[in-house]
Amino acid sequence: QVQLVESGGGLVQPGGSLRLSCTASGSMNYYAVAWFRQAPGKEREGVSCSSSGDQSTIYADSVKGRFTMSRDNAKNTVYLEMSSLNPDDAAVYYCAAAVSGLCVLHGNFFGSWGQGTQVTVSS
Repeated sequence: QVQLVESGGGLVQPGGSLRLSCTASGSMNYYAVAWFRQAPGKEREGVSCSSSGDQSTIYADSVKGRFTMSRDNAKNTVYLEMSSLNPDDAAVYYCAAAVSGLCVLHGNFFGSWGQGTQVTVSS
């Protein structure tokens, strides 16, 4: 299993943008990689996922059109570009990887997790 390290979280005003990064300890070529988030008192939510192979990407309805996930396999890094942020997007964001290579936005399918990065949306 790869080890994952997220970065890029911080404080942003409503309507603002932020880019998160997740870097793996090894090759991510054959992994599905996803972003999840969890706000205090709420269940963990799958945000987006990039499959291995064709690297198709799926998004939760709550972020479609605002978030864009990309991956750079040469750098063992995935990104989450977030725009039009609102207070509902505030959470700890986690990167996760699945050896199956397939995308399912459910945490049980992912065996590797990062430590998380905090995103705060406030004026």
